[in-house]
Amino acid sequence: MESFKHIFYDFLVNKGISNEAAAYLNMVMLLLVLIIIIFIVDFLIRRILISAFTQFAVRSKTNFDDLLLTNKVPRNVAHIIPLLIALEFVPDVFADFGSFEFVVEKGLKVFAIVLTLWIVRSLLNTLKDYLKTLPRLKDKPIDSYIQVFMIFAWLGGIMSAIAIITDIPFLKFLTGLGAISAVVILVFKDTILGFVASIQVSINDMVRIGDWITFEKYGADGDVTEINLATVKVQNWDKTITTIPTYALISDSFKNWRGMTNSGGRRIKRALHLKQESIKYLTVKEVDSLKKIQLISPYLESRQKDINVFNTDIKADKSLLLNGRNLTNIGIFRKYVQTYIEKHSAINKDMTIMVRQLAPTTQGLPIEIYAFSSDKRWANYEYIMADIFDHMIAATRYFDLEIFELPTGSSFSQQK
Repeated sequence: MESFKHIFYDFLVNKGISNEAAAYLNMVMLLLVLIIIIFIVDFLIRRILISAFTQFAVRSKTNFDDLLLTNKVPRNVAHIIPLLIALEFVPDVFADFGSFEFVVEKGLKVFAIVLTLWIVRSLLNTLKDYLKTLPRLKDKPIDSYIQVFMIFAWLGGIMSAIAIITDIPFLKFLTGLGAISAVVILVFKDTILGFVASIQVSINDMVRIGDWITFEKYGADGDVTEINLATVKVQNWDKTITTIPTYALISDSFKNWRGMTNSGGRRIKRALHLKQESIKYLTVKEVDSLKKIQLISPYLESRQKDINVFNTDIKADKSLLLNGRNLTNIGIFRKYVQTYIEKHSAINKDMTIMVRQLAPTTQGLPIEIYAFSSDKRWANYEYIMADIFDHMIAATRYFDLEIFELPTGSSFSQQK
């Protein structure tokens, strides 16, 4: 082993290089050889493990091994043997440079802690994904349990790394930390809150840079431009900047529009309020006049035939419209709006399209349009929605319906 430590040193000295230079060159060459060996071993073991897991996953009936591959468990485990090789041979590489050996060994030990956390995280993610496939656990908060465990794991890993770097025994380090924890919490309260919030925001994928969020408490309505430990910056639509404390994202309620952005459309949800006194049954003559409206002409033909057959079967006295079954102007109008929306070129036909009647209010009877525009850009969305309601408002008079609005001064003067 002694000859290995100075395998290049003796050769270089024999070539006439000074002892000090030969020692440095010997260290560098041994380090390069060790790095090459580590990379080769890491590559081979990684290929072998991934290949073995892949073959096993193909033959296995369970999907747990597939999830192990998806969460890169074999890839992370493959780094263990190269790390052990590095720890074993670093003392030989830096045999003549104790200070270098000291620093590199500490770095490798810290990396060992990080690697352990990577492996634990990969295994926990695999377990989480697997448990979510089980029907009896689908509605359980598995993510929360995994997150809490990982927070403690990372805290333990960070404290272990600090203990290694400072050469303080782990138990003594914990004892000292406990003594000053009250002062630390008091002084760095906002930083700690921001740190915890950042972890929660990242793990739960609550906000990303570029997301459109609305946070009424802080007057924010725009795109997220920056997320850091203490604050989240939002550029509002009027180009002003709102700064939100990071911990507010987990303590208060806000709206993230990412779901709408990633979906196939932007929701239109608006109602027309009709005067209830303008709602009525329609006579045969009035129905025939509405057949001139091309969108609903086939519907009226079919519907009127069904109603006539029904009224004939029950011998309904149609001298009074209330008897038997009848068409109403609001029912036909609702069908017209539904057909119009379904045929509108700017509406996403693969998402919900609905025209519904809401409960009557003091402002009339609401007829609500619920649909999604294909174009999600704000200006275009507003244009599409306005175009639809321009048409609907103008169409009400053809069905003898009136839109409710509060009276103004001119309304009373006209009555006089």
